[in-house]
Amino acid sequence: MNTKLGAPALLGASAVVLAGCAASGTSAPEQSDAATGELTVWLVGADTPQTARDYLKETFEDENEGWTLTIEQKTWDDVSNTYTAALSSNSAPDVVEVGNTQALGFADAGLFADLSDIEGDLGEMVAGLVDAGTLDGTLYAAPYYAGGRVVFYTPQIVGDTLPQTLEQYVERGKELTTATVSGIYAPGKDWYNALPYIWSAGGEIAVQDGDTWDAQLSSPESIEGLEMLQDVYENATNAPVDGNEKAANIAFCAGEVGFLSTPAWAEGNLNGSWPWEVEGEETSEGCPDTFAKDLGAMPLPGATAGEPAPIFAGGSNIAVAFKSDAQGKAKAALKIMLSAGYQELLAAQSLIPGLVEAASALPDTASAQAQAAALVNSKGTPASPQWGEVEAAQLIPDALVKIAQGGDVTEIATELDTAIEAILNK
Repeated sequence: MNTKLGAPALLGASAVVLAGCAASGTSAPEQSDAATGELTVWLVGADTPQTARDYLKETFEDENEGWTLTIEQKTWDDVSNTYTAALSSNSAPDVVEVGNTQALGFADAGLFADLSDIEGDLGEMVAGLVDAGTLDGTLYAAPYYAGGRVVFYTPQIVGDTLPQTLEQYVERGKELTTATVSGIYAPGKDWYNALPYIWSAGGEIAVQDGDTWDAQLSSPESIEGLEMLQDVYENATNAPVDGNEKAANIAFCAGEVGFLSTPAWAEGNLNGSWPWEVEGEETSEGCPDTFAKDLGAMPLPGATAGEPAPIFAGGSNIAVAFKSDAQGKAKAALKIMLSAGYQELLAAQSLIPGLVEAASALPDTASAQAQAAALVNSKGTPASPQWGEVEAAQLIPDALVKIAQGGDVTEIATELDTAIEAILNK
């Protein structure tokens, strides 16, 4: 399963603009060989479970006497807005998590250390995730985890007969939609869930021809997918036209959603086993028992019955900061994060581990099985160091909001292609 993953894309994150901020050509700080010291690891969001955080800290400190390891939790906004300055500074963190589509941009800017010297010690890693962190044949950001979106539902709302194709999915979503229920929860800025409509119709974001990128969101195939998505926006959802996916769990647990496409690990949020934030406050309540006990999951259906739609594969890579003054210790911590013991803790949380052998620890649940099936057919964003700038500019979300507002799909997509090409072909 894991070795079939394509080049992944980041999960739930916008990307950072790196132009003009490269550390290339500068020298790494003098490396510390002190008997004591403190290592700083930046993790993004709450995806990494506490069990794994504890394992990293305890294992590192046991194996490196006199050293302490501190984990700081960052947000995806931090990755976009503050990582570049922090990684360029003389007080850079030592190990950082970044979204998969961000890794090449940071590496191209000279902000990550070369991991070639430890690559052979990291075991068999998911090939697509390795590609996401490899620039010009050199590994700069190791695989951390991948995650795929699955469709959650409850029979109380959608019934017992499930759609077998994407077209049926949309039609069923329209049938379920009322003044208070979204048959499909589809806010306008949720571009991760928009891409499968494009890919299922045979469209692409952009393809490379030599050194030139050709954006293709205005191709006939992409337009077909975007017009189906516009039908969802107009007739199958009550989600905010200019909103994102952050309120999805709340709406689902309130019985206001038929089908919810969201990362598989969100099952823990929905059944109450994994805390999540509601309006800034952490809660462990999950959905009411009437929903949680009958929670179902399936891959998003594709154009042909029996085949899942190509989904947006998300996840993260981990890297050692070029300007860390303790690269040796940082690489020791990174090796722990790629060890079977650590990666199995991620897998237990339904995250697809970056280490192939740890996949055996994935739970035998409907959502995990649906995620595995969906990821086999997953796709990623264009593998360009400039792609992060496209995301940072919010080009796709802004265009989707216009489509959700009823705008002309072809005109919007054509303008979007022009804007994407201007960045990728700089």
